[in-house]
Amino acid sequence: MASKLSTGLYVTATPIGNLGDITDRARSVLNQADLVVCEDTRVTGRLLKHFGITATLWAYHDHNAASVRPKVVAKLRAGAVVALVSDAGTPLVSDPGYKLVRDAREAGIPVNSVPGASALTAALSVAGLPTDRVLFSGFLANKAGPRRRALEAIKAVDATLVFYERGSRLAALLADMTAVLGPREASVCRELTKMYEEVRHGTLETLRDDPGEETRGEFVVVVGPPAAAEEIDDDALDDLVRAALAEASPSRAAAQVAQATGLPRRRVYGRALALAADT
Repeated sequence: MASKLSTGLYVTATPIGNLGDITDRARSVLNQADLVVCEDTRVTGRLLKHFGITATLWAYHDHNAASVRPKVVAKLRAGAVVALVSDAGTPLVSDPGYKLVRDAREAGIPVNSVPGASALTAALSVAGLPTDRVLFSGFLANKAGPRRRALEAIKAVDATLVFYERGSRLAALLADMTAVLGPREASVCRELTKMYEEVRHGTLETLRDDPGEETRGEFVVVVGPPAAAEEIDDDALDDLVRAALAEASPSRAAAQVAQATGLPRRRVYGRALALAADT
């Protein structure tokens, strides 16, 4: 059938679980697209079959993106309507699609958003945590060392933190979060919109100690922002730093006091150096 859509790249959201969440517009775009670019042709093929849509599918993922991307742009230059989808949810949220969007735009090709389901926004809507400021960190590293360093880098950010995780690694993630981020509120969301959807809420410590028995499926972990640091005057800070210096180096003492009080580490370290020099 001749396309009724204008030439361009259509970034199209698909359901994250419940197929009823697809939008009428997404179905229309997928039905009219000359080409559907997707992470896994088998996954998208099953989705399209369910809705009675026949389409040409090209796989586009981390391993082949560099070679496939110029071919997709060539199709767009030739006047094609191309839909970009992920395996589930909104493309470009934790997948490599942004490079295709960038290249299409640089080639002067219109890029259109066809919004819809997203595990990120679904989890935020049921977590019961502040949503006025959010930092999305996707999947963290598999190994504990890099994962903890990533958490250290964002622990002071005054925002709700959102992570994706697989069930087999959930317990390790919660343990590292408890150690690095401290006593914060959090929600663990499993299989959102699906039959076995589950949302568990508590502190990071309680969720670490009881991560749940079910480890299958996709998880979203939402962590509340850090508590506001209490006002501590210079005299009180110096008392804390002196006590820490009695048993630790200035650097370690500063780290301990900063973590305990929520004060900026630079301020605490400056006092630790000054007090250590006076002794």
